[in-house]
Amino acid sequence: MSKGPAIHFPFDPAEFAGKRALVTGGTKGMGEAIVRRLAAGGATVATTARSPLPERQAVKLFVQADISTRAGVDGVVREVVDRFGGVDILVNNVGGSSAPSGGVLALSDDDWQDTINANLLAAVRLDRAFLPGMLKQGSGVIIHISSIQRRLPLFEATLAYAAAKAALTTYSKGLSKEVGPKGLRVNTVAPGYIETTAATRLVTRLAENAGTTEDVARRSLMASLGGIPIGRPGRPEEVAELVAFLVSDRAASIHGSEYVIDGGTVPAV
Repeated sequence: MSKGPAIHFPFDPAEFAGKRALVTGGTKGMGEAIVRRLAAGGATVATTARSPLPERQAVKLFVQADISTRAGVDGVVREVVDRFGGVDILVNNVGGSSAPSGGVLALSDDDWQDTINANLLAAVRLDRAFLPGMLKQGSGVIIHISSIQRRLPLFEATLAYAAAKAALTTYSKGLSKEVGPKGLRVNTVAPGYIETTAATRLVTRLAENAGTTEDVARRSLMASLGGIPIGRPGRPEEVAELVAFLVSDRAASIHGSEYVIDGGTVPAV
């Protein structure tokens, strides 16, 4: 499978100067790429993760917390408000699934609840915490990282995830209608198959369950999505560049929209 050429995007190192950003799940994959991109553009960036901050990574503020829980969200909010006073950019990136494969009957109530907590309620709770400050200043941008699985659900392994992301997208649209007239912008980014650490874990799990190789499992996953016309999964830095555009003043009139970044996977217009 072709990986394609390395990509280097030009950027303005002062584009986000003076902006305070929180990116959840910012130590791996898309989250890490988004953190790096916003920091490179001059933003003061905070991030969160359940595991400790990797030694090679440096951010202005890191809060170790499980934001799929209310207590975890509350801890992040306290730290960010204490250090930054609030945020101008909120990227709700945390998500994923650890539910077992095997279809709908393999999913317990706990599997459903854990997936909804991570993929929907974490964003809802963080938005609710930071919205008052954004509304008071009359500006701010919120990005929700959804998934094309909200339109192309995979019943075998990630049905609960797909359902939670569908709910996140609907919530995002509703929120945009409420806060748009008050100076805030809300948009959704829906990645397809992005070659992240989480995606690699999913491929490994699928390979183990099917008794096959990871390459075969990866190709099978691509095929289950209907194929990827560009011939490869996306890259975290490509998602980060889209997010950077959407939170910038260059996208000042883009609001209440969903941007799909999937290499052409979704077959419909």
